[in-house]
Amino acid sequence: MLNMDRLRTLSAVARHGSVRAAAEGLHVTTSAVSQQLAKLERETGQQLLAKNGRGVRLTDAGRLLAGHAARILSQVELAEAELEAHRGQAVGELRMGAFPTAARGLFPDALAALVVDHPQLRARLWEMEPGDSVRAVVRGDIDLGVVLDWYNRPLSLPEGLAKAPLLDDPADVAMPSDHRLAGRRTVELEDFAEDAWISWPQGEFCHDWLMFTLRSKGIEPRIAHMAEEHGTQLALIARGLGVAVAPRLGRGPVPEGVSVVPVRHPMRRHVYAIWRADADRRPSIRAAVAALREVGGGMAT
Repeated sequence: MLNMDRLRTLSAVARHGSVRAAAEGLHVTTSAVSQQLAKLERETGQQLLAKNGRGVRLTDAGRLLAGHAARILSQVELAEAELEAHRGQAVGELRMGAFPTAARGLFPDALAALVVDHPQLRARLWEMEPGDSVRAVVRGDIDLGVVLDWYNRPLSLPEGLAKAPLLDDPADVAMPSDHRLAGRRTVELEDFAEDAWISWPQGEFCHDWLMFTLRSKGIEPRIAHMAEEHGTQLALIARGLGVAVAPRLGRGPVPEGVSVVPVRHPMRRHVYAIWRADADRRPSIRAAVAALREVGGGMAT
């Protein structure tokens, strides 16, 4: 009899294209992936992987079984969702991904509420960028992702996903306290055309948004530093090293030496949950969305 965990491992290798990427997607070690595949080869009596340069490729038998595995796993997921819906309780494991400020600003309270309200649900969280969450949900590596887009730059979602809004997250401009605009009630991005910017790392969704937005206003941004964590960005600003867009979600205390000023024409990030549409009836999905909305509603500005 074919083992479901080993079929899931083979399917992950087929989707991701390598043992290492499959291990990352499954949140296990490469050794664990290799062991599962070796056992699957013994069970089937077929060679499923062949060396391909420094990596591996699926053999004809591997591709054949991977195709069946994808269909089997999809049916199993649908059956689990329907059984969970029939039972009417949030139970089992729920794997979730969220971008860092949502992980910090929403999930501690939401996860704590799930522990109290749904003690049979094992909710697990991984930090990941919005694009990575979308891909992980589509592949089945996670069950629910919390992602964002900006008021002027939507995040592209593939077909087959359901979504639910959680909150709108306003963003201000953070600057050194001795900046010429620090005493203003509101500012515009154009006011900072000559300033050095502190941005998210290149390739991240929010970095691409910042470049797009500044350039749409005729500003060619001068990026002085890049930092993923907002706390790091604010620490750099406190030393007079630039200005930054500072969303409010998960911001935490503003350090001494930093002033945060609202933007006259508000900039907002739309934060929402996504999941596969075929899992729409799962009570665990609905419970997580409700908990996240409850926390987000308390932050609405």
